[in-house]
Amino acid sequence: MNPAPEHNAPVLLDASLISQSVASYWRVKVLDEIASTQVELAAGSPRHGDLLTAEYQSAGRGRLDRTFITTRSTALTFSFFIKPVRARSEWGFLSLLTGSAVAQTINELTQSDLYSTKWPNDILVGDKKIAGLLSEVHGDGVIIGIGINVTTSCDELPVPTASSIFLESHQMIDRNDLLTSFLNRFSKDLADWEIGAYPLDRYRATSSTLGRPIIALHPDGSALSGRAVDISPTGALLLDSGEMITVGDITHLSIER
Repeated sequence: MNPAPEHNAPVLLDASLISQSVASYWRVKVLDEIASTQVELAAGSPRHGDLLTAEYQSAGRGRLDRTFITTRSTALTFSFFIKPVRARSEWGFLSLLTGSAVAQTINELTQSDLYSTKWPNDILVGDKKIAGLLSEVHGDGVIIGIGINVTTSCDELPVPTASSIFLESHQMIDRNDLLTSFLNRFSKDLADWEIGAYPLDRYRATSSTLGRPIIALHPDGSALSGRAVDISPTGALLLDSGEMITVGDITHLSIER
């Protein structure tokens, strides 16, 4: 096995560099420090394609009001606003589409197939979380926030169940390249979805939840268990019992041998 590369200082985010390599409707703004890209973007009057990223978030948050705090310049944390042309009732699928695009982008940059999605909002490597996202309706559109542990070291991880691209793939990925590659992939996936041409198999191929026994904890405290067998076009998780999960916190259970 080749030794891991040295953990050099990460390259800083560069708005002009990113903007040169993505579709013109993306308007990228880089800040040194901010409380939360999600909150800051929502506080304004965002237009389709507005994106805010920062070297450090002091009060980043994820799904279910969980915190997302990382060491400066080791993660890629950003939020963007889009105005989907499809019916609002179908917007739930955007979280799955986005997560799949993140996993596919990381797999492409690391030349691996290690990274997968956990329904509905996490990106995993094995059973460890390396990224998460938060999707929130805002006015006539959606703000999607993403946090990816890129060069995070072991002693910088918030919990033992987390990891980073560097720790798992032994590669120092440039966050400018990561954001650019993601936006280009997401733009294509979004365009396909908006005209009804996004194949569900594109998401299924990245899912580590489908085929697994799971427990879903609902917001009201009730729980539901079963084997995840598919997803619906609106992003609901379908169980082998025929039941459908539209919201909940999922735990993957061991696969029976």
